[in-house]
Amino acid sequence: MARYELLNNITHKDLRVATRFGREFGDDIGMVVAFPTEFAELQREYPIFFRRERDSGQWQAVALLGFDAKENLFLQGERWNAAYLPGAIAKGPFLIGFQEQHIDGELRREPVVHVDMDHPRINVAEGEAVFLPQGGNSAYLDHISTVLRGIRDGVDAGQAMYAALDELGLIQPVALEIQFDEAHRANVTGLHGIDRDRLAALDAGQLHALHRAGYLEGVYLVLASLHNLRRLMAEKQRRVRGTAQGTHRPGTRRCIRRPAGRGGS
Repeated sequence: MARYELLNNITHKDLRVATRFGREFGDDIGMVVAFPTEFAELQREYPIFFRRERDSGQWQAVALLGFDAKENLFLQGERWNAAYLPGAIAKGPFLIGFQEQHIDGELRREPVVHVDMDHPRINVAEGEAVFLPQGGNSAYLDHISTVLRGIRDGVDAGQAMYAALDELGLIQPVALEIQFDEAHRANVTGLHGIDRDRLAALDAGQLHALHRAGYLEGVYLVLASLHNLRRLMAEKQRRVRGTAQGTHRPGTRRCIRRPAGRGGS
């Protein structure tokens, strides 16, 4: 269970964070939350989909990492095999919280950094130092602060963007079915994508409204990201071959199927 504390350079002066990767850090996950502020980077390496949050029912974007709940095909030993690390992973044990502060005689809720002291990456023996010996922020903490700002901005931007796309009927369910060989297949459910047909049917006013709000670029980035499914499938097939002991039958079939009566991406 998380145990968050307000980060400060006195209580946490010796704090270090392990930055390698592995199952022991919870990196064996099949998808991770994504934010519009990072779509341009994500779409170069990860397929981006949408799903509804179970509790709130709100839309969120996700970057697909594997075809099972505990399968991360970007995880290779202690390495993350991608040039860009999703913000939800890069932030490690940190998150943005808010604290009331008096600024210029006015009480404001200001963003502050918190740290989960029970996170498996937290230690005092290895990894990146959070603070310099003199008490200043380390380069690592400056990087984390940038990541957290991107996430904060992405959460706000995402809620408005997804609501607009949903109102136009652009977010539609997809069923991702993949056959790797005769013995291995995947069926990923609960994902949604951008419906190309509905996008093409929008009138000039609707398209202009999306463009003016800054959402249209994100729509096309999500669509462009789907080519990364080939990379995931190739890596999955490579691993299947490595464990099949010569029984693998070449060829991978992919199907993004439209559920009956609904549009698809």
